[in-house]
Amino acid sequence: MTSGTIRVLIADDQHMVRQGFTVLLNTKPGIEVIGQAVDGRDAISKVAELAPDVVLMDIRMPELDGIEATRHITGASPDIRVLVLTTFDLDEYVYEALRAGASGFLLKDASADQLAEAVRVVAAGEALLAPGITRRLIAEFSRLDSRPRVPLKERIGGLTERETEVLCLIAQGLSNAEIAGRLVVAEQTVKTHVGRVLVKLALRDRTQAAVFAYESGLVRPTGY
Repeated sequence: MTSGTIRVLIADDQHMVRQGFTVLLNTKPGIEVIGQAVDGRDAISKVAELAPDVVLMDIRMPELDGIEATRHITGASPDIRVLVLTTFDLDEYVYEALRAGASGFLLKDASADQLAEAVRVVAAGEALLAPGITRRLIAEFSRLDSRPRVPLKERIGGLTERETEVLCLIAQGLSNAEIAGRLVVAEQTVKTHVGRVLVKLALRDRTQAAVFAYESGLVRPTGY
C-alpha cells in the first residue's frame, strides 16, 4: 500500500454498480479506487497493470466470470486480496469463489461503512469470515459437495492437537481474540498457531482454512 492508502480495483459488468462503489469508497479515508474492470478478463489485465491491494469482484460477468478471474489473480499474485460481490448470501458461485482464493464476500446492498470496513479487513491480510453468513455458506455447500475426500488423517496429520483445535474454531468464525478467550491463552499465541496452520496446510488465509475444515470433514455442518 502506498502511503498507507488501500488501492482498490472494482470489477463488475454493470456501469452503475462500478460507479456507485467508486463514489462510496472514494469518500472513505485511506481508500482509493484506482480503476474499474468490465469483466473477468479485463480484471486480470487491470490487476497486472495497476497492482491494486484489493479487488472487488462481481461473480457473474461475461467473457470470464469472477470465479475464474479470482483463481487466476490469487494464483498469480498471492498478495492481492479479492473480495467477491453477490446479490444474495447462500450463493454456490460465492462458495466456489472462496475455494478459488477469495478472502471473503459482501452483499451488493452493503452500506458504505460496511464496504469500507470489508476492504480494510481483507487489505490487512485478514479474511472476511463473519460468524453468520460466510460460515453458513461454507457449511451448506461443503455438505452438498460430492467430490471424493482425501482421508482426514492424511490431510491434517501434520497439525498438532492444539493447531487442529484452533482450525476448528476458525471454521466456526471466531476471531483470534475469541479463540484466545476460549482456549485461555494469549492472543499472540493464537496468531502463531493460525500462522502455522496456514503454512502447514498451504492455505492463504482464514477463509481458506474454514473451507478446508468443512471440506475435509474435520468440522461437520450442524443446524443448517
